[in-house]
Amino acid sequence: MPHDVPATTSPASVGARSAGAVGEEHAPAFDRESLHIYDTTLRDGTQQEGLSLSVADKLVVARHLDELGVGFIEGGWPGSNPKDAEFFRRARTELDLRGALLTAFGSTRRASKAVGDDPQVAALRDAGTAVVCLVAKADRRHVERALRTTPAENLAMIRDTVRYLTAEGKRVFVDAEHFFDGHRADADYALEMVRTAAEAGAEVVVLCDTNGGMLPTRIGDVVATALESTGARLGIHCHDDAACAVANSLVAIEAGATHVQGTANGYGERCGNANLFSVIAGLETKLGRRVLPDGRLRELVRVSHAIDEVTNSAPNSSRPYVGASAFAHKAGLHASAVKVDPDMYQHIDPAEVGNDMRMLVSELAGRATLELKGREMGLDLSGEREALGRVLELVKDREAAGYSYEAAEASFELVLLDEVSGRERYFTLESWRVIVEQRAGGEVVSEATVKVHSHGERHVSTAEGNGPVNALDTALRAALEKAYPGLADLDLVDYKVRILDGRHGTGAVTRVLVETSDGRGRWDTIGVDENIIAASWVALQDAVTYGLRRQGERPDPDAV
Repeated sequence: MPHDVPATTSPASVGARSAGAVGEEHAPAFDRESLHIYDTTLRDGTQQEGLSLSVADKLVVARHLDELGVGFIEGGWPGSNPKDAEFFRRARTELDLRGALLTAFGSTRRASKAVGDDPQVAALRDAGTAVVCLVAKADRRHVERALRTTPAENLAMIRDTVRYLTAEGKRVFVDAEHFFDGHRADADYALEMVRTAAEAGAEVVVLCDTNGGMLPTRIGDVVATALESTGARLGIHCHDDAACAVANSLVAIEAGATHVQGTANGYGERCGNANLFSVIAGLETKLGRRVLPDGRLRELVRVSHAIDEVTNSAPNSSRPYVGASAFAHKAGLHASAVKVDPDMYQHIDPAEVGNDMRMLVSELAGRATLELKGREMGLDLSGEREALGRVLELVKDREAAGYSYEAAEASFELVLLDEVSGRERYFTLESWRVIVEQRAGGEVVSEATVKVHSHGERHVSTAEGNGPVNALDTALRAALEKAYPGLADLDLVDYKVRILDGRHGTGAVTRVLVETSDGRGRWDTIGVDENIIAASWVALQDAVTYGLRRQGERPDPDAV
């Protein structure tokens, strides 16, 4: 029997012991074992469609998770494929974890096979980890139809494998696959599976909502029932097919589970797993649970984005807690309230998880939005009522014409500076021209010429590119590089085009968004025109102007 929760412990007493009260004045000292935070990104998360990690990638992700402070990192299934076997071999010498314990995942012995003769169990034994997590069937229907064995043999497979690995000195967790569906179909068998694993020596039995279809009310009831019936230490593993994975995980913990599994950013098969970052934030900010070492919660945004970079996943701006839009305010009514007290429209202080409040500028904005946006830029606009009114009308007129400043904050900052303090200009355009030529061999070449004036000199530059916008961007920066050498540090990293009115076909108004980087940060600019190249020029001109302003370059006093 696991020593953490005796068989006579009731669900209520476990909940009182393991779940800190909201607003608790004296939070308990951090104890990594009081509630296991178990990450399965490197195994379950990699089952997401389109997501594939090399061994080197997995090592990097594991380091990020360790920096955050999770307790357990499931590295993969060493007996299933060469990549995971290599990961565990390299992890022994290349992975110096500060606090997390690396875990190997696998299954129980095969039906009618001796545990000592099963190569997959041997691979778990030899993986070099202190912890092993076994998956086992908790749904009688899966036992009979998928494993094609008897319910009694399935229990024997669990019992034999847990005993074998614990005798080898391993800490053993057991994932009770399809537990909630199995409990609904045959509660007695599902609970017997939990008892069998716990009595054999499993430290935790993890109740899995494998199909992701459970709702919070049922999760809470079943966890409480399982805890009272078995006395085992229970964990929770949820998938998000009903959009309830995070809620189900938190409800299970409140019902007495003391181990929670999830993945970074909610990666996973189908609709994904429980987003472990949202679970952690909910536990710390809502339930008063200390699950990370001091100060680590503020690393949540950084780690989330860093792992997105490794997995080559576009960050979802709407992710709770860590997304760029998680604390973004657009409506004028909201902005007015936030100006008085940010807590009126924010459920937590964004800084707690390493995020920031943002004000979005759009046709829904009011003066309060613009004033708060000015504060972000370091401008005190409290006495600029008339200028703010002009900016507000200009933004509304331009958004009606197709602009979207909430997607291009750098362009908006330039608009605001124009009206409030006068924009600093670095060059004056004389003309630009783009030629696209298809040559005899089928090669298509774009050539752009840009003529500008800066600091009393005329600059003319011609450049070729792999498209008209690339050629125009290269020519503009080449024309200005003598006056502003820092332009060499700027790179156009993304370019998006949207047709705003499909009714006009190829004559429709076009919106262009350009993302630019100087190696230290990124910014977005926008252009709108019936001509796609003209729209691109507007966005490129703003991108260069904003970049030069960031670099502290001296503007041209004669530029218009």
